Amino acid sequence: MQLQEQIELAWSNRELLKEVDTQEAIREVVSQLDKGVLRVAEPTGDGWKVNEWIKKAVILYFPIQQMQTIEVGPFEFHDKIALKKDYQKLGVRVVPHAIARYGSYLSKGVIMMPSYVNIGAYVDEGTMVDTWATVGSCAQVGKHVHLSGGVGLGGVLEPVQAAPVIIEDNAFIGSRCIIVEGVRIGREAVLGANVVLTASSKIIDVTGSTPVEYKSYVPPRSVVIPGTIPKKFAAGEYQVPCALIIGTRKESTDKKTSLNDALRENGVSV
Repeated sequence: MQLQEQIELAWSNRELLKEVDTQEAIREVVSQLDKGVLRVAEPTGDGWKVNEWIKKAVILYFPIQQMQTIEVGPFEFHDKIALKKDYQKLGVRVVPHAIARYGSYLSKGVIMMPSYVNIGAYVDEGTMVDTWATVGSCAQVGKHVHLSGGVGLGGVLEPVQAAPVIIEDNAFIGSRCIIVEGVRIGREAVLGANVVLTASSKIIDVTGSTPVEYKSYVPPRSVVIPGTIPKKFAAGEYQVPCALIIGTRKESTDKKTSLNDALRENGVSV
C-alpha cells in the first residue's frame, strides 16, 4: 500500500520524480514486476482485474532512467531499460536472438525462440514464444500457451485504465495472428493463422443456427479462423475482416495438440 501511495502521488505531481524516495519506489515496483510478485493484471473469480497503479509505475520508470549503452558480445544497444538476465537460474530457455526486457516476468519452463518480450509483460510456466513472436508491454500470457511464429500481442500502457492483451492457459495462437487493444483469449482456445483481433473486431460464433457475436473476447476452447462480413460504405458494399468461431476444441484433444489437428477436427482444410 505504501508503494501504491507513492506511485499515485508521483503520478499526480511529476515534480516528485526528482526525489530519491520516489525513484526508489518506482524501481521497486519494476523489480517486483520482473520477479512476478506484482502483475499489471491478475485473474479474479469472474474475470481479470487491471492494477492501474502498476501501469503508472511503468510509465514513470522511463523518465527517471538514463540512456545507456548495452553491449552483448558484438551487439550494441542504446536504451533506458536493461535486458533481463539469469535465465539459467530462472529455468528459462532463451535461443539467440531472443530478447526480454527487465521488468517483464518469465516463469519456469518458458521457451523463447528468437522473439521479444517487453516490460510489464507476464509469461507463465511452460509457454512457448516462437520465432519472431512479440509479447507487448503489459500483455498477460498464461500457462502452456503456444505463441506461433510471428504472433503479435499488442502492448498497452496508456490509458492506464485500459486492459492489456490477455491469453489464458493452454491457448494456441496460430502463425501471424495479431491480438491488440485488450482482447482476451479464453483458456484452451485455438486461433488459426492470420486471425486479427482488435477492440472493434467482430468475433462471430457460427456453430449454431443463428450467429452469436462477441467483441474483445474469445470464449474458452473456441476454434477461430479469419473471415469476412459485408459492410456498406458510401462507395458501396465491401467485405471487411472478422473472426469466425467454427467449433470448440474437444475434451479428448491433448492440450498440446498441433494447430492443424485442432482445425481438422472442425473440418477446415489446412
